[in-house]
Amino acid sequence: MATSEYTHDGGCRCGQLRFRMTPPALFTAACHCRGCQRMSGGPYSLTVAVPVDRFEVTRGEPVIGGLHGADITHFHCAHCLSWVFTRPTGMDFVNIRTPMLDDPSGFTPFLETCTKDRLDGVTTTVPHSYDGFPPMEDFGDLLAAYAAGPGKAG
Repeated sequence: MATSEYTHDGGCRCGQLRFRMTPPALFTAACHCRGCQRMSGGPYSLTVAVPVDRFEVTRGEPVIGGLHGADITHFHCAHCLSWVFTRPTGMDFVNIRTPMLDDPSGFTPFLETCTKDRLDGVTTTVPHSYDGFPPMEDFGDLLAAYAAGPGKAG
């Protein structure tokens, strides 16, 4: 991947696993599912989705943690075990945990998922909200709206 002035670097808590992403992002999201709550230790997890060819691990070797299933793989730092990114099987994008970016400013969540699992008292201001995950037929419009919309980093 070519480095440009628009790259964003990030890494785990201890710094042994580092990565670089090159915008534009496909979308940003907050996921309220119980799995994300448990993995993040918070009310939801934040993510920046980027095409696979716009993401690279620049230092360290990620290890698989969290889900070990056929549909999704969570990658962590082998040393501090921070949850750094996720690869959905069969998809051409990587979900980077937004807080793992060195500068996460500007990556405001655009959509929220699994709101049926939202913890009491937790609110967000995202423009698109789903009880579960968006239906596949919604993704074309969501990606176009994100690409055209204000308030995203890049």
